[in-house]
Amino acid sequence: MEVQALLITFREVLEALLIVGIITSYLKRVNHTKYTKYVWLGAGLAVLASVGVALLFQVVFTGFAAMGSEMYLKISIMFISAILLTQMVFWMAEHSRDMKKNMEGKMDRFITTGNVVGMVIHSFLVVLREGVETVFFFAAITGGNIGAAMQGWGAITGVVIAALVSYIFFKGTMRVPLKTFFKVTGAFIILIAAGLLVQGISMLQDLNIIGSVMPHVYDLTWLLPEHPIDYDHYLRDHGVAPLLPGDVGVFLKALFGYSAMPSLEEVIAYIGYFVVIYLLISSRHSKNAKKSKQEDMNVQALEPKTKHVI
Repeated sequence: MEVQALLITFREVLEALLIVGIITSYLKRVNHTKYTKYVWLGAGLAVLASVGVALLFQVVFTGFAAMGSEMYLKISIMFISAILLTQMVFWMAEHSRDMKKNMEGKMDRFITTGNVVGMVIHSFLVVLREGVETVFFFAAITGGNIGAAMQGWGAITGVVIAALVSYIFFKGTMRVPLKTFFKVTGAFIILIAAGLLVQGISMLQDLNIIGSVMPHVYDLTWLLPEHPIDYDHYLRDHGVAPLLPGDVGVFLKALFGYSAMPSLEEVIAYIGYFVVIYLLISSRHSKNAKKSKQEDMNVQALEPKTKHVI
């Protein structure tokens, strides 16, 4: 859970700080630093609102638990989080190139019209989006115990690393491009999303909401049990200990949705998820290539034609 919380918090906080940093840096460059306080005001209000959302979410979750519907809410959160995590990675990959230009354009309009309220609302909404996503993802990886994720070392470390990276970036001393950071963290986020998807399907099968054609495609308990209890049971039944301890299985299950005895549906969903991701990435690369080719053709069409006289 802690590693998941670290990756999610790092990603979300870094995105929020980068956007706020782009805005404040632009205001400084155009000699309008007097508006900076309004940007930070909106960001601060968004952080408080995010904490409020977390508390409200916890109350709602507790209410579902009291009604005996806790498991259904957990499953819903897992599926929705898997979709949101995937969308988050693709959204950043698609918009990171034009983010700076878009932010500066909005600030120009606010400065021209003297719209201070617009600045506050804009920074508020930008940071709030990241905060609400973080709350939702924390609910997914902890089974609803958002407070445990927020107070753990993973979330705190993620915030510190994100703040450090953004500080180094805006000081101009970062040699590793942010694009590489987002690619690496994006790959881990995709793995987490796949794990949540598979865990959701597993819980549906445990509740007998959906059946299974093949409950156990294979059994890797001899190699890596999912839990220390499974380790003990295997040792008791076979007289031989599994090769790896159950603590490793707990870690991999929490991080990537590892299962020692997955059903056929889990295997298909896991593989199918990555097939869909591959197709989406291929499609995006193809569109970007066509766009770049069209832009090059437009530039060539606008270039003046020269005649060579012999």
